[in-house]
This record gives sequence, structure tokens and C-alpha cells, in this order.
Amino acid sequence: MEDDKRVKKRSVLLVISLLYCTFLQLLVELPQMHQAQVSQLEPSLSGVWSKVIQIEKTSSVSASSSSLSNSQVSQKLDIAYKLFGIFPLKTGEVEVMSPMSLIPGGQSIGVTLQTKGVMVVGQAPVVDKNGKNSFPAKDAGIQVGDILLKIENQDVKTDQEVSNAIDAAGKQKGTATVLFKHQEQMVEKVVTPIYCVETGRYRMGLFVRDEAAGVGTLSFINPANNLYGALGHVITDADTNQKIEVYNGKVIASTIYAIEKGKRGHPGEKIGSFVPNSSFSGTIEKNTMTGIFGKMNGQVENPYFKEAIPVGWESEVKVGPAKIYTVIKGEKIEEFTVNIDRVMHNRTDSKNMIIRVTDPRLLEVTGGIIQGMSGSPIVQDGKLIGAVTHVFVNDAQRGYGVFIQNMINDSSMRDKQEAA
Repeated sequence: MEDDKRVKKRSVLLVISLLYCTFLQLLVELPQMHQAQVSQLEPSLSGVWSKVIQIEKTSSVSASSSSLSNSQVSQKLDIAYKLFGIFPLKTGEVEVMSPMSLIPGGQSIGVTLQTKGVMVVGQAPVVDKNGKNSFPAKDAGIQVGDILLKIENQDVKTDQEVSNAIDAAGKQKGTATVLFKHQEQMVEKVVTPIYCVETGRYRMGLFVRDEAAGVGTLSFINPANNLYGALGHVITDADTNQKIEVYNGKVIASTIYAIEKGKRGHPGEKIGSFVPNSSFSGTIEKNTMTGIFGKMNGQVENPYFKEAIPVGWESEVKVGPAKIYTVIKGEKIEEFTVNIDRVMHNRTDSKNMIIRVTDPRLLEVTGGIIQGMSGSPIVQDGKLIGAVTHVFVNDAQRGYGVFIQNMINDSSMRDKQEAA
């Protein structure tokens, strides 16, 4: 009898211990995610725990409507988990993403950007009448990467305007007041231009650039309002690696006429040219960490997607096979297989997943991911989940991809209101 009591007591203690351990594990594993689909809001708690742990949505804050969709993009909810509906266990904020559909891109695009102001990309000595080398702008504190905005209180938008303004100021008063942006701060300096014997003009010793151009790939377009996203990464100046502040810009169709195959230590490249009579053209309104965004006009078609497909939010992206769409010859969009090797959540830049090219033909032609492929849409399980962004320099078969969700966040879609 005593033995039976001991056995029962031990059994009860064992059950209690197991329940306690399971409870602790459940407490630790309560959802950490800050993003979810509407259908994923309530986690699946099996068995008795579905009755013990209750979810209380204590408050909600609606995000502003998207300019890429007439429906609400997201909703933030404060979630409280309570034991038996009484004892608080854990609280957290969940961002519930509403459904959205976009048409994947894949088109090869030519991109031209005019900067806000004129970027300093180098310094050059000015040789005076005595043969002495001088650096007037450098001596005044103007550095490579700075953006020239005004000279003598006049806006400058082109390299020619900078040259003319400096020459005029040198002739008229011998000095020039220059307003420029240095590391996000506005600075004003007085420069003393030097008369250059070689050119017969007053100069301050700078190389400047007012525009940039290149070839990339369209990521998506919204058929409802023709807003687009492309490239998947920020456009920077080739010499300074500084982000280009956009004053004006456009995208048009481009055609690929050659491929420089990627190899270890040397990224490959698409070699293309702009199409003179492009069937589409778009504005560039934003140049962000995850790409460029604006509005498209004309005919933009992807033969693989006649209609928009659902967006796959960050919480849906998983390790496994996927497809990308890009152009490797002419203007023809083709479909290629890749594998998502790793998903990196909670990153807000353009390196959210590691992708590896598995398609034999793409490996044969390009060696993997090459320059100009940036922006190629990534589709997994019938949903648009991201875009190609970077190649691994020492492994052309692999590269980074950005979540489509981060591109949406960086676009103006959450900032603008549109009538339904």
C-alpha cells in the first residue's frame, strides 16, 4: 500500500514537473516576431495550452494607406498573453501585414540620375601664372563626397554652372561663397579661386559630377497606379561611394548585347545600351537603401505574369527553392531557378537573404549573379518575396536578396494617401 502511494506520488510529481517544464518552454517560445500575416496573428497553441494561454489584443493602431495599394498595408497590434486569462505572461507588438499584389518585373532598364546639387568626386591642382600648384577648394575645407548647392547664393545643378559661377566670382571679387552639404550638414565656406593660365579661367581645383547612369533590373510594378520599384539597392557615386541625392532622373528600357561572365574575385556584368524608342519610361522620385522608386508610363510587360501576384511578407520567406526573372540577351525576360540558402530577419538594409543560383543555363552564361542583375524579382511559392541585390565577390554563384517588404517600406507607399 505504501509502495502504491509512493508510486502515485512520484507519478504526480513527474507529471507536474513535465507540465512545468512544458510551460516554461512555451513561455520562452511565445511569438517573438513583430510582423505577421493576418492569418498568422493567432499562434497555434495545441492541446490544453490553447485553453490556458489566452491572447488579448489590447490596442491597435492603423498605419496610413499605401500609394501602391488602395487597401491598408499594415496594422500594429499590442498583444498580451495571459495565463488562464488572468495572470500576464508576456506582451509585445505585432505588425499585421494586409494582403497586397504586384506584378514582378525582370525588364532590363537604363537609369539616369541628376543629383541635387553637384557632387565633388575629386581634386585637381590649379596651376597659377608662377607655375605653382594650388588647391583652393581643399584649402577652404571642401572634400570629396561633398555636394555643392550654391555659389554666391545662386543654385548650381550642373558642372558647367559650377565652373561659370566660380569664374565669374573670381573675376568680380576674387572670392566665392560656397554653400555645400558635408555628411548631412549644411556648411558655408569662402573660397579664393586661382586664375588658371592653361584654361584662362578662375578655378577652385575640383572634379565634379552632376549625373550618373547605368543598367539594372525592374523589380515590380503596381498595375493599379503604375508605381514601380527597381534595383534593390541604393545608387551611389562610382568614385566616392556616396549615396546620390536625386534632383531628377528617369528609367527607360535597355537592351543587353553582351555578358561579362563572373568569376572568383571578379564580378561579371551585363553590357547594355538604352533603347532609343523605349516602350516605357519612368520618373525617379526616391533613391533609398533598398532601391529606386517612382511612377512608370507606357507598356511594361512580363510574359510570365499577366496579372499581379501576392506579395510574400518577411515572415513567409523560407529556405528553399525559388525563381528569379531577368534579361541576359536583348530585352527578353527569362525565368531561372535559385535556392534561398539563408534568411536573415530583422535587417532593414538590402541584405536580407542569401541566394544561390542553381539554374545550369544561367551558370553557363553568366557564372551566377552579375552586375546589372540587381533588382531581378524573386518569386517563391507563387509570391513575390524580394529582389536580387549584390553578388559575392569570391563566389559568383551566390549573392544577397532584399525582402520585398523592405522595398515597400522604403517606397512612398506608406506615406501617401490615395483615394480608393
